Amino acid sequence: MTSRPAAAQYLRDLARLRRVRDRIDREYAQPLDVEALASGVHMSAGHLSRQFRLAYGESPYSYLMTRRIERAMALLRRGDISVTEVCFEVGCASLGTFSTRFTELVGMSPGTYRRQQAHATVGIPSCVAKQVTRPIRNREAPLTEPELD
Repeated sequence: MTSRPAAAQYLRDLARLRRVRDRIDREYAQPLDVEALASGVHMSAGHLSRQFRLAYGESPYSYLMTRRIERAMALLRRGDISVTEVCFEVGCASLGTFSTRFTELVGMSPGTYRRQQAHATVGIPSCVAKQVTRPIRNREAPLTEPELD
């Protein structure tokens, strides 16, 4: 049997986790780390990471990177800025880390995505394009065969 104080604490923790997730969604391009996110909701970094993973199925850092990659995908589809500019625009400090994570989530490099998807969502409402082009989380991108030209 769950006590009322324990249930109330659980609900308070969920509300704090939602605030962290909302902050990541709003400030994805800012330098965010787990310690800063945790201090903003008065939790330790370890406790936040464990509870966030339990609630959302991935770590706060993984969630942040997914948000950054989603935004990067939209910028790359526009086609008017370089991959390096996109990397820094979405808050990544390292082009290598950005490219690696992008490839893990999307299944192709940012440059390849930019070339292939530049006109893929023309005429599609942005709300639909966002759903159709959402990156796959947790390294589930399908392996693509190398192109032989």
